[in-house]
Amino acid sequence: MTAVRSPLAIDSADITEVLLDLHRPCWIVRSEGSVGATSDPALAARAQILAAVPPLPVEQLGDSAFRSAHGVRAAYAAGAMANGIASPALVIALSEAGYLASYGAAGVTPAVVDAALGELSRRLAGKPFACNLIHSPSEPALERAIVDACLRHEVRCVEASAFMDLTAEVVRYRATGLAVDRSGRIEIRNRVIAKVSRTEVAELFLRPAPGRLLNHLVADGRLTAAQAESAAQVPMADDITAEADSGGHTDRRPLVVLLPELLATRDRIACSVPAAAGVRIGAAGGIGTPDAAAGAFAMGAAYIVTGSINQSAREAAQCDATKALLATAEFADCVMAPSSDMFEMGVQVQVLRRGSMFATRAQRLYELYRAYDGIDALPAEVRKDLETKLFRRPLATVWQDCVAFFTERDPDQLISAERDPKARMALIFRWYLGLSSGWSIRGDAERAADYQIWCGPAMGAFNSWVAGSHLAAPGNRTVAEIADQMMTGAAYLTRVAQLRSAGVRLPAAVGRYLPRPLAG
Repeated sequence: MTAVRSPLAIDSADITEVLLDLHRPCWIVRSEGSVGATSDPALAARAQILAAVPPLPVEQLGDSAFRSAHGVRAAYAAGAMANGIASPALVIALSEAGYLASYGAAGVTPAVVDAALGELSRRLAGKPFACNLIHSPSEPALERAIVDACLRHEVRCVEASAFMDLTAEVVRYRATGLAVDRSGRIEIRNRVIAKVSRTEVAELFLRPAPGRLLNHLVADGRLTAAQAESAAQVPMADDITAEADSGGHTDRRPLVVLLPELLATRDRIACSVPAAAGVRIGAAGGIGTPDAAAGAFAMGAAYIVTGSINQSAREAAQCDATKALLATAEFADCVMAPSSDMFEMGVQVQVLRRGSMFATRAQRLYELYRAYDGIDALPAEVRKDLETKLFRRPLATVWQDCVAFFTERDPDQLISAERDPKARMALIFRWYLGLSSGWSIRGDAERAADYQIWCGPAMGAFNSWVAGSHLAAPGNRTVAEIADQMMTGAAYLTRVAQLRSAGVRLPAAVGRYLPRPLAG
């Protein structure tokens, strides 16, 4: 015989279940000398109501305009992870679950990007997805190729990342998708989500495209005069993501500082550019638990973006060995290392330190680059050590690999390297930096000590949260369930916070959301 559950929840487990019923209100009441929680309106009507919270389905978190604009059911997105780690399979899985995800085009050859976007366009016709457009100051041809592919396959959203200034290519993508409807309003078909960590970069995307770039594109025949005229009237971005302490390219800004700064910047710009008021500000970096997600929404984020935590999921293009490393990471197991794409500028990326020597070895290459004028200037013992231990081949052979690679990817790099020994050294050193992430993705066992695994502290926080649950094992992690658990937990914890703000003292166990089976 099954016991009849009391409509008044008094112990921790029962209160948790009441609050987890996100589609029903929750009342804290005093009834017959007991204080508890209930979602039964009849009980609430005859009891003394002490506090209450309304329903909060996950679909109500964040900005409804984000959901409407991108055609998603929740204000949650998976950011692009470079080298195709954010794979077509990952993007498809999230899109079919009603979430936005961005294909990781950075570092991928144009031909592979073109094929991936073709697959996504076929599989997800009419469904939401995005493609990463990374700023490539040393490889402008690559940036143009990505925009060409996005336009060719009618990709309606790009996630613009690592931009320090606007370029002709991101402006071309935005402006090409503009049209004037019958009522004279500008219709935006190509959406831009700009991922930034500085207010001065956010300002560029909050304002319309500058005239100098628009005029240049019109003169080159890559934009029409009408498109340029429309582009001069709308902000460059529909959404701006505050990128805090994240994996890969990051300035390691604290989200609690960066997000309010960007919100204030948006509101300030809107005083002179009214259209900027409609630009949504989201949050990324360090979001690896429902607590972090709830905190971001509480600070005013229109949407949240996850990154590192998706790398250990089944759909991510990482080998099983790398996923196992990621699943054991703690929040302090990250370190900064020189980046491949902006090596000469001293730009760094955040990577996983546990189980890899990559960060130490990459930093040594950067120090050698700073100290010497070219490969031929290296001391003989240093060169021999590099060839023996790091590159595991003669540097002359490495250079031939670079020639083959950049002949396909960006021939202008070779022209510069032929003239400048230091530029040639940079390309040779970038050979190691560029291939190291590929070794991690493919699971090259001989190069395990050189794996470059982009990772932020959110990965460690996620591992702590899921410890002891079915999500502790990487084989059980899917990007759609990660999204569902994160958003369900964020909605639950938001209700807990609302009750606490009303003065309700809840049992400690109620204040923690743990992964659990979800309906549907």
